[in-house]
Amino acid sequence: MSLLDTMRTIVASEPQLAHDAPALARRIRQEAGVISDVDVLDLLQRLRHDSVGLGLLEPVLSLPGLTDVVVNGPDSCFVDCGQGLQPRDIGFSDDAEVRQLATRLAAVAGVRLDDAQPFADGRLTRPDGTRIRLHALLAPPSASGTCISLRVLRQAQTSLGELVANGSIDASLEDFLRAVVERRISFLVTGGTGSGKTTLLAALLGSVPATERLLIIEDTPELAPDHPHAVTLVSRRANAEGRGEISMSLLLRQALRMRPDRIVVGEIRGAEVVELLAALNTGHDGGAGTVHANSVDEVPARMEALAALGGLDRVALHSQLAAAVHVVLGMERTPQGRRLAHLGVLEGNPVTPQLVWTVEDGPLPGFAQLCSRLGVEP
Repeated sequence: MSLLDTMRTIVASEPQLAHDAPALARRIRQEAGVISDVDVLDLLQRLRHDSVGLGLLEPVLSLPGLTDVVVNGPDSCFVDCGQGLQPRDIGFSDDAEVRQLATRLAAVAGVRLDDAQPFADGRLTRPDGTRIRLHALLAPPSASGTCISLRVLRQAQTSLGELVANGSIDASLEDFLRAVVERRISFLVTGGTGSGKTTLLAALLGSVPATERLLIIEDTPELAPDHPHAVTLVSRRANAEGRGEISMSLLLRQALRMRPDRIVVGEIRGAEVVELLAALNTGHDGGAGTVHANSVDEVPARMEALAALGGLDRVALHSQLAAAVHVVLGMERTPQGRRLAHLGVLEGNPVTPQLVWTVEDGPLPGFAQLCSRLGVEP
């Protein structure tokens, strides 16, 4: 047995050592006999990662631009640093080691993961404040071994001007976007996973006048707009006993009683869409949110599906949506980076999407009228 394995066994039987670095160092020297200070420090770091960190995955957390880490059993790991998933040699010895890591991370997240409940979904908070969304799936049902999926949730704080400067937003749209916010036009930001929806939304919220109070409802806190009066409410899943759940819908109802000037949903993904549309139609103009949809044309169907979860039928959904949301901003992820790719409006009842601007073609029919309504030059 290697010295590392020996120390792992000792720490497992004496867990207090993981939190007492001097005592752990003395124990390493006792077990090793002759060992350099550098090797002791390396062992201390690896043992700490094993006990309170991400184990063998810990070093990849420092990769620039990291958004995702996925493990597909002991011999397959991929990371995404902005250019898509790339293979990474991690060095798990067998599936038991991956399973042990997955089980420990699930326990830290406060969720159950075992043979009777072979999948888990939770959140982890790092000592530096970084939040990580965790999903783990054991074998079986996974045929390739224990699977771990980590999404690094970095709070979006980029300004609108910075997005224009780095090319994420066409410079010709900056005044238009500022006018959408200033005129309290309710809007949705759409796009696929990792396309920059939250980043754009945070930047636009940073343009809201400082005299207004923002109520932000999220499943995981990601929005951190540069605004002096932003209050964030975070939902909570039920615990292992099935108790303590705080839903997004419930938080939206609470937000209405907190004197909001604008109500924002970080990601619309369920029945809370019913509460949001009701709020936007009862005097809470200027609201916003993000929704998973690859194009403006997909928005009505996506909203129909979500509204059905809240008991709202298609006719009622279109009536509410037509009156509540007017502008849709579509983000996309390309090999060159994330960008605002298209802009649309929702018109009529039932709602019919209309593209008015694309990054390839520029202004389309309807864009000039929209700009005129907002008082900006097209």
